[in-house]
Amino acid sequence: MSAYLDRLGVKGLDDEPSVESLVRLHRAHVERVPYECLDIWLGRATTIDPMDSAERIARGRGGYCFHLNGAFSALLRRLGYRVTRQLAGAQNTPADLAGAHGNHLALTVSGLPSPECPSGEWWVDVGLGDALHEPLPLVEGAYRQGPFTYVLRRSQAESGGWRLEHDPRGSFHAIDVRPGAVDMAAFAVKHRYLCTSPESGFVRVLCVQRRDAAGVDALRGLVLSRVGSDQVTTTLTSARDLYEALADVFGLTLDDVGRPERDALWKRLEEAHERWLAASGAGGGRPPRGAPAS
Repeated sequence: MSAYLDRLGVKGLDDEPSVESLVRLHRAHVERVPYECLDIWLGRATTIDPMDSAERIARGRGGYCFHLNGAFSALLRRLGYRVTRQLAGAQNTPADLAGAHGNHLALTVSGLPSPECPSGEWWVDVGLGDALHEPLPLVEGAYRQGPFTYVLRRSQAESGGWRLEHDPRGSFHAIDVRPGAVDMAAFAVKHRYLCTSPESGFVRVLCVQRRDAAGVDALRGLVLSRVGSDQVTTTLTSARDLYEALADVFGLTLDDVGRPERDALWKRLEEAHERWLAASGAGGGRPPRGAPAS
């Protein structure tokens, strides 16, 4: 896991698990390892084995929740943290069915009591793209992180579980988490769906997101946005713009992607963007979503 920690750039951690070190690791992860589904658009298969995902991160890539939280849970366990992987369900809109439908992997870290978290249980999630910058204590309430506010409360859909409601500007509405531990096999069917189904949001829209203390950078299709105290949006109009944005904004240099693959990816994205423009009325409407609940 040393290469993984090198990617995060975190040094001088406490010898034993601590809230302070957990916060440092969480911040570093969301700031340095983007939420992304590029391999789906490149036609490359991935596994959700946590060690495969950790190796993927160590060599400069990101992933979506099954990759990111799977790898992070393995790293935390190696560092001595008590981590539980849990079945969760993300909803894009308030109208979507609540409950833990398995389209998200959530993590709870326990055994770290503090004044703000007497139970010692924390919601840890580096796989939400544009949401948490730091762990949340599993205590009901509203939490401000940078320009965004999150609401944490008991889930009404999952007895004994928790529900996180995103800031209104976020890419999804809410997530319900079911209590109890599951292994990664619980997400295998949903992973295949997200990677291959024409109905999958990841298949329909390229999504890359990176959170920092002041906001989030997001690429959905060819629409690049910065959301913080205000919002700035631009459309990428060339392959050069795309690959410069991936490298400069998200830290994705794609060293293992050759020129033919880059050209083919640009063509697919350009065609998808044209379809979106046609469907939204000559460029009107909101940029396409790329949410964890795809």
